[in-house]
Amino acid sequence: MDHFDYRDGVLHAEDVSLETIAAEVGTPAYVYSTATLRRHYRVLAEAIGAHPDALRDPLIAFAVKANGNLAVLATLARLGAGADTVSEGEIRRALAAGTPADRIVFSGVGKADSELAFAVGAGVRQINVESRPELERLIAVARDLGRGVDVAIRVNPKVGAGGHAKITTGGATDKFGVAPEEALALYAEAAASGAVTPVGLACHIGSQITDLAPLRAAFGVLRDMTLTLRTRGLEVTRLDLGGGLGVPYAGGAPTASPADYAAMAAEVLRGLEVQATFEPGRLLAANAGVLLTRVVHVNVRPDGRRFLVLDAGMNDLMRPALYDAFHDLKPVHLTSAAPIAHDVVGPVCETGDTFARDRPLPPVEAGALMAFTGAGAYGASMANEYNSRLLAPEVLTDGARWSVVRQRPTYDQMLARDQIPDWLQ
Repeated sequence: MDHFDYRDGVLHAEDVSLETIAAEVGTPAYVYSTATLRRHYRVLAEAIGAHPDALRDPLIAFAVKANGNLAVLATLARLGAGADTVSEGEIRRALAAGTPADRIVFSGVGKADSELAFAVGAGVRQINVESRPELERLIAVARDLGRGVDVAIRVNPKVGAGGHAKITTGGATDKFGVAPEEALALYAEAAASGAVTPVGLACHIGSQITDLAPLRAAFGVLRDMTLTLRTRGLEVTRLDLGGGLGVPYAGGAPTASPADYAAMAAEVLRGLEVQATFEPGRLLAANAGVLLTRVVHVNVRPDGRRFLVLDAGMNDLMRPALYDAFHDLKPVHLTSAAPIAHDVVGPVCETGDTFARDRPLPPVEAGALMAFTGAGAYGASMANEYNSRLLAPEVLTDGARWSVVRQRPTYDQMLARDQIPDWLQ
């Protein structure tokens, strides 16, 4: 469920007309709904909270990579969310939004020494170690700083899943984590180091997962490893289960519910008496956002093919070009006109700047407002200035209130980041 619906024939974000936002902010622009963010968080929290015997003191750590806007992060932090981060910049964003450091998890396969030092100094909850070289560097960093840190060893369970090969992260050939056998050895080495404290195991096998079976298999690997470590006299108090549960993008496959997901996790973890961490991203944010765009023109070829040219491009919303992802496209002004097949494209100078082929849409004219749904995750956070296009602004609604939470930069601001050397002046 989201809070984007038609009122008097005009698409609204909660109580705010998207037409009003377009008139004042321009297009393209991202629009997020506070009510949807709140609802999605609470649905997941209630599902997990229904199993206190198995999912003890759980942490829901929002994946900042999905949407790093400070207003979005602050909204979730006030609900109790932590943060799953993969760079120093994301840690800084989470802290700036009010997320307590002891609710921040630091993951990622290529953490620089400076990032490790920042995370240790900030007092993050834990660092998920992804390789032997990283563990060795982290131990050295911790010793130099004279400060310890809790760590989890990220396991590659050889169970890959996800909506696309590029977002599958748990397969044997994927770059993330270490094999179970190596993870057991690294856990013991971390415990013996005296510089870091191993507290648990972590895994994350992919994104946009619609079937619980691969998640169950991965969690089962963590369970077996936990029991093995305990037989070796090593303490395991946390399991980081990652994220990846899919969302119902319109036109996509049906997804498992948060309730079913939590029940499955509880079934696998029951009896271990560990703290569970969940790292949802798109599950909380995807359907809490739309990308508002305007029709530049409709180009009808002699053969009848219709190109719906929008002012939003692949630089604004990369997922269709990168993953062949589906995003529903709705007219802001409701119409009963019969749909016609359109190729939906943007203005970027790439054939890949195509959002959809032969998409049935009502006929529209230049200037008409449209909205891509399900754009609240991996939309603005992946946007770029390719073709020297300005980044889209971001807007947050809360009932009848709304605010621009990231301004559209000016061309002067974009150009000012470059410097021409003296010899070219």
